This record gives sequence, structure tokens and C-alpha cells, in this order.
Amino acid sequence: MTSDSRFKSKTPRSSFYSDEIASLVEKIAPKKNRDLIFQVLNAAVNLASDDTDRLDLKIVSSALIELNDAFTTFAPYRSVRKLTIFGSARTKEDDPNYRLTAEIAKRIASEEWMVITGAGPGIMAAGIEGAGRDRSFGVNIKLPFENSANLFIAQDPKLVEMKYFFTRKLIFMKESDAFVVMPGGFGTLDEAFELLTLVQTGKAQPAPIVLLEATGEEYWMRWLEYVEAELFNRGMVSPQDRSLFRITDDVDEAIEEILTFYRNYHSMRWVGNLLIIRMRKAPNQEELEKINEDFGILCQSGTIEAIPITGTEKGEKDAVEMERIALRFDRSSHGLLRQLIDRLNRLSSICQ
Repeated sequence: MTSDSRFKSKTPRSSFYSDEIASLVEKIAPKKNRDLIFQVLNAAVNLASDDTDRLDLKIVSSALIELNDAFTTFAPYRSVRKLTIFGSARTKEDDPNYRLTAEIAKRIASEEWMVITGAGPGIMAAGIEGAGRDRSFGVNIKLPFENSANLFIAQDPKLVEMKYFFTRKLIFMKESDAFVVMPGGFGTLDEAFELLTLVQTGKAQPAPIVLLEATGEEYWMRWLEYVEAELFNRGMVSPQDRSLFRITDDVDEAIEEILTFYRNYHSMRWVGNLLIIRMRKAPNQEELEKINEDFGILCQSGTIEAIPITGTEKGEKDAVEMERIALRFDRSSHGLLRQLIDRLNRLSSICQ
């Protein structure tokens, strides 16, 4: 098979210029992922050959430029855990939620994490102020009434400017290992619900989600009243999905929720039809039997088993030092999957 036909075979829609694109990829000679580079170029050429509307091209062009800029900015820090903080841009410095945000950002930074916020005023400024410039990222959205980044992150090389909300939210979700959502307006609730939707549907990796507010406030409890009455009680959301988030007014509880999630659990990925869960220490045989009793319903077939590293992971040098369990996951019970992760973090054997 020639290199040209290899590229074309992995592309859903072939371009009239496929041979030329394949030759260009060979000339560029990327070190890896040539099939994906081909697909990106092929899609761009298809846009040109389809006489695409200028506005559509501007959207694609701006989005690609923004994503490339963000990927480049975050790439040197991929090995560092990161917490994204969402919340209102209108929160004042004397608001208890501002001080609470600065406190949790400072605490998580002291654990060698980094903080990501939207780079604007209010809660975003509080997060960067608390974590400090060196341990902060800003992903700023360009708005007619709110254009510049706050002074805590302005002119920093870890500041990314974006035109579109969808690219901005993608970066928040992709680059973060945990999330704290403070009280806020439409934008904050949009981010909270999209985050929960992505985790609930498996479109995002499982992650701790903390809904945090100052003591004495009822913002999230009132939100929960609505969610329980209109979503859980009416069967629109699975009862297990309550495990996907935690509401608190205590920074210690919030920090514990975040750090405990990664006490043993490391990450997960699909290899073929197997969901591979990687952790520092896999359950022993007795623990695994109990896990199958309690979580075997997650399996479409078979059981949850301890396995060695797969050939795919070894070839990609992906979390090679971690131990593993695997299951044929039903791809729908993500709330229960989160409970399984919690169990793995509380294994008696890892506390010995």
C-alpha cells in the first residue's frame, strides 16, 4: 500500500486533490499522526472546492487559529494537574465568594496544581490572584463590553485570547483535571450544565466537579432543588448522576474532593471495545470480587478484570507505569462509573 492510499483510506470524504495533499504531507514530514494531518488538510481543501460561504470559512479559520494557539500554550504544562474555576465576572472584591475563590485557588496551587480561569474580572480575577500568575492560565473571551484580561494575567504568555465561546469551553474541558463552579449568571450556568452533560455522556473524562459558594448562601442549594424536582424526580436524569458533582461551602471539603479523586485513580481510555481504567494500585483479588458484585452491572458482557498494559498503550507510551482494570463498559452509566472510581480511591490495600 502506498503512503497516498494509506492516507486516503483513513479519510471519510476524499478530496479531488487527495494525491496532492498526501504529497504535501510527505513533504512536511510530521514526526507522527500523518493520517490526522492529512484529514485536516483534506477538510480545508474540501471547504475551498465546495464554494463555501465566506462567513463559514471565517468561522473555521478563526476556530482553527484559536485552537492551535491554545494547544501551543498549554502543551508545556500537560503533565501538571489543572483546576478550572467558573463564576461571575460581576462578583466584587468585597464579596465573600471572591475571597472564597482566591482561597481555594491559593490552596490548590500549594498542592502543585495550576489554575485556569476566563481571565476577566470578578471570580476569574479572584482565581488568578489566589493562585498567582506563575500558576495561572487565562482563557479570555473577546466581548464588546469586556475585552481586556484582568491585571493579574494581562500580558502573560499563558493568556489565550478567543473570539468564540465554543472553542473557549473546549479548552476549559480538555485541559482541566477538576472544576470548581462559583455562583454566576447565564454564562456560568451554561458552563456548569455543559460540563455535567459532557461527563454524564462520556464525552469528557470523569473529573471532580465542585459547586462552591460562601457560607450562608443558598445559590447552589436552590439550583439543586430545581434539578432534583424537575430532572431527577421526573426521570430525566439518572439517580446515579448525583455522584457527578458535590455542593459545599467549605474549602477543605472542596480540596479533599479534588485531591481524593486522584489518590489512586489516574486516567482511562478505550482500547478497542475495552474501557481501560489506570491507577497506581489495582484492587487485589478479594477487592475485585467485591467490585464485581457492586459494579458488574456496568459490563455489557464479562466482568471487571485486572489486566497488564495493552499493546496499544505500550506502543504509545501511555501511562505505562500504572496498573489497570478493564471492562466492556455499557457506555451509558457514567454516574455509576464515577462511583467505581471513588471505590478504587478507597481500596483498603492502598491504605496499608
